[in-house]
Amino acid sequence: MASEERRETAREKLRRGWLVVAAATLLAVLALGAEITPLFVVAGWLLMFLSLLLSPSLPGGETSVPPPPALAPPHDPLADLAAAYAALDLPVIVMGGDGHVLFQNAAAEKAFDVMQPGTHLSARLRSPGILDMVRETMATGQSNQIEHSERHPSERVFILRIAPVDLPGQEGARSTPYFALAAKDISELRRIDRMRSDFVANASHELRTPLASLRGFIETLQGPAKGDLGAQERFLGIMLDQATRMSRLVDDLLSLSRLELKAHIAPIQRVDLVPLVGHVRDSLLPLAHDLGVEIRMHLPESKVEVTGDRDELVQVIENLVENACKYGQDGKIVDVYLRQDDPSRPVELSVVDRGPGIPAEHVPRLTERFYRVSVADSRSKKGTGLGLAIVKHILTRHRARLIVKSELGKGTDFTVRF
Repeated sequence: MASEERRETAREKLRRGWLVVAAATLLAVLALGAEITPLFVVAGWLLMFLSLLLSPSLPGGETSVPPPPALAPPHDPLADLAAAYAALDLPVIVMGGDGHVLFQNAAAEKAFDVMQPGTHLSARLRSPGILDMVRETMATGQSNQIEHSERHPSERVFILRIAPVDLPGQEGARSTPYFALAAKDISELRRIDRMRSDFVANASHELRTPLASLRGFIETLQGPAKGDLGAQERFLGIMLDQATRMSRLVDDLLSLSRLELKAHIAPIQRVDLVPLVGHVRDSLLPLAHDLGVEIRMHLPESKVEVTGDRDELVQVIENLVENACKYGQDGKIVDVYLRQDDPSRPVELSVVDRGPGIPAEHVPRLTERFYRVSVADSRSKKGTGLGLAIVKHILTRHRARLIVKSELGKGTDFTVRF
C-alpha cells in the first residue's frame, strides 16, 4: 500500500514537472551537439531528474505539508472526582452549579437511594433548609452545613455539608462549577443521647413504687414486726415480688435500648417461621395451662420464610402469644395463624384471642412505652408496660407492620405483616 502511494506521488511530480524535464532534455541535446562527453551529459540529466522526484516542493509553488496532529479532547475533571469519591464510605453527591446531580458514590446510593445523573437534588431531598443551604453556597462559594433528619424507613440523623470543589486552573470564575454534598450519619449518637435520657426518666418513674414498697417493708421488719415471724414471712414474699418486678423492668429497658441502637440496620438472614412458632408454643404451654388457656396452631405444611433475626422474631411471637394468654384469658382459646396465600404476597402472622377486647381509643397507643389500658390489671399480671414497645422496635428493624384489630366483648387480633 505504501509503495503504491510512493509511485503515485512520483507520477504526480513528473506530471507537474514536465517543463523541467523538457528543459533538461533540450540542454542535454545541445550539450551533445557541442561535443561534450556523453557520460557527463547523461549524468547531469539523471541528477536533475532525481532531484525533481526527491524534492519536497512541487513545481508551481505548492509544498507538501504533513497534516497537523489530531488534538486530544479536553479533559473532564468529573471523572477524576468520581473515581476519588467512589472509594469513600462517606455518602458524597457531586452537583453542578444548577443543583442537578452529576454523580453519587455507592454510600450515597445506600443512604439516599439512587438519583439518576441530571436529576435535581430537590427530587430526593425536599427539606427547605437543605435547598436554601445549597443555593446559598452556590451563590457565595462558601461552605455550609445543616442537621437533617429522615423518618422513613427508620429514623436517621445526618450532618450535611456542602462545599465548592476547587479544581486546578479554575481559581477565578468557574465555567463548569462542581459542588460536593457530603453526609455524616450521627443517628447512633442521637439514639445514645435519647436512650440515656429516656432510661433515666422511665426507670426513675417505674422503679419509684417498688423501691418505696421495699423500703417500707424493710423499716417495718426492723421495727414493729421485728419479732413477728408471720409478718416477716408475708412481707418477705411481697418484697421478693417487688424485686422480681424491678428485675424484669430493667431487663426490658436494656432490651429496648439495644434494639434502638440497631433499628436502622435491617437483618439479612432467612428464617423459617413454621418451626419458630412451634417452639414458642411449646415454651408457653406451662403458662397457658396455669391460666386455663388452649393455644391452637394453624400452620401451613410448607416453609414460610422471611428475612429476619431469629432471636428477635422469637421475642415478638412470645410477647404476642403471652399477652393473648394473659389478657384474653376469659376467652379460653388463643389462635395462632401463619399465612402466605401466594409467594408474591406478604407473610402474615396473626395471634387472636377471645377476651374482653380493647377500647378503640387505646388501640393507637398500645406500642408506647409504659402505656397500659389498665394499670392495675397490667401490674397484677406482672407486666412491665414495655412488651409491645419492644415488639414495635423489632418490627421496625425488620421493615414489618403491626396491625391491631379489637372489638369489645369479642377479642383482639394482633397481625404482623412482613
